[in-house]
Amino acid sequence: MARRAGALIAAGLAALTLVPVAVVMMQAGGRGVSAPDLAALRFTLVQAALSALASVACAVPLARALARRRFPGRAVLIVMLGAPFLLPVIVAVLGLLAVFGRAGVFNSALRGIGLPEVSIFGLGGVVLAHVFLNMPLATRMLLQGWQAIPAERVRLAESLGFGPRDHWCHIERPMLRAVLPGALLAIFAICLTSFAVVLVLGGGPSATTVELAIWQAIRFEFDLPRAASLAVLQVLACGMAVGVAGLFTSASGFGAGLDRAMDLPAPGGWRRGVDAAVIAMAVLFLAAPMLAVLQRGVPGLLSLPASIWSAALASLIVALLAAPMAVGAALALALGRAQGSRWLEPMAMLPMAGSQLVLGTGLFLIAFPFIAPPRIALPITVLVTAVMALPFAYRILAPQARSLQADYGRLAASLDLRGWAALRLLIIPRLRRPLGFALGLCAALAAGDLGVVALFATEDGVTLPLAISRLMGAYRMTQAAGAALVLVALAFGLFWICDRWGHGGTAD
Repeated sequence: MARRAGALIAAGLAALTLVPVAVVMMQAGGRGVSAPDLAALRFTLVQAALSALASVACAVPLARALARRRFPGRAVLIVMLGAPFLLPVIVAVLGLLAVFGRAGVFNSALRGIGLPEVSIFGLGGVVLAHVFLNMPLATRMLLQGWQAIPAERVRLAESLGFGPRDHWCHIERPMLRAVLPGALLAIFAICLTSFAVVLVLGGGPSATTVELAIWQAIRFEFDLPRAASLAVLQVLACGMAVGVAGLFTSASGFGAGLDRAMDLPAPGGWRRGVDAAVIAMAVLFLAAPMLAVLQRGVPGLLSLPASIWSAALASLIVALLAAPMAVGAALALALGRAQGSRWLEPMAMLPMAGSQLVLGTGLFLIAFPFIAPPRIALPITVLVTAVMALPFAYRILAPQARSLQADYGRLAASLDLRGWAALRLLIIPRLRRPLGFALGLCAALAAGDLGVVALFATEDGVTLPLAISRLMGAYRMTQAAGAALVLVALAFGLFWICDRWGHGGTAD
């Protein structure tokens, strides 16, 4: 049954992903690529490459310091590195503006010592925001590489009298050669489809990505052929990035090890000071924007317009509908893959080859002759958000589904445990924790998403991230910060509730 359900969902996912892309390509027809389109593609690739390089370059010393140092609060810090991934992008941008904007703390300090100000708008600001959002992800990926070094190799290095330099050359550097390409390309693929960051910090025509150009072509110019040709460029760029990244998803091993519990050597002296400085700077960089949003947002809570609460309700509805859709579909695909249908895995990853605005453009083109797009803004937002969140949920559930099949597959078959009975008595109880985590992650991502809704929504039918973006565009920054606090509470509240359900309502 799992295979059949997985096959049906895979077929529906392929239709939802490929049909809009095909419509986009048909609409583009033989239209050539203009100079502004090539400029947008060039900026997209440049900002994604610089963002990925900067994120990984900052993550390497941080992950290394966390891997070899033990200090009070270390476990909490590692857990908190996952927070920026849950944080709504528009809130992160608002926090960075509060710190690095013209009236922010950083520029105020520069003015105080007589130095010229820096501008957060343009390429530099886009890269800065992407580093804030993706450096924690890169750090977690690289930290797993350090933690995966077999203890036997560490003991062998100690018996051979390896110093810090030898340990780096013979153990750590080979691990990084295996792990770094995958982390680099994964973040590059994520930054290719950036929208909210570039919408706020892009800085004009010279700093426009393909994703933003698609939105502008539809919302302001209503040039559907140009939007379609841009969408084709986006699909090609994302497809190539995801394809190349897939070659590096499995890092080469270090050889067999019986355990991995041994701590890495922690050299003293100046290296201890460097590690402490790296950790302190990372904490300051990640915490300062959030504290700035909190400081500005609390007064803004008292002056929020009434429309913010209807927008919050719309975001809540999107999250409550999209998250179960994404997780349910991902579960069916993961169970089908665990039972031997290997072709389901690339189907689950298919949405990553496109982007929200590409799918939204295709659905816009399909709906436009028959119905006014604003009338279906919320259903389309739910559908596209669920499709784009599905690969994340699948990656969480797939390993646990394989373990479930290996441990209980034969027993379930011998008891003829199938269908709803298997789901109620075996699958949900055994996969409750990853299901709760996946639900929470997808709900937080859906609540904070600013993507396809920007194509369809009118002044009335907006979600909370879009409402915050419009407040920022009107320079009502205090109200925007207050609304950002509401969005953070909504996103993290949904994650906490779902994750707590996954832990059986306990605090562990």
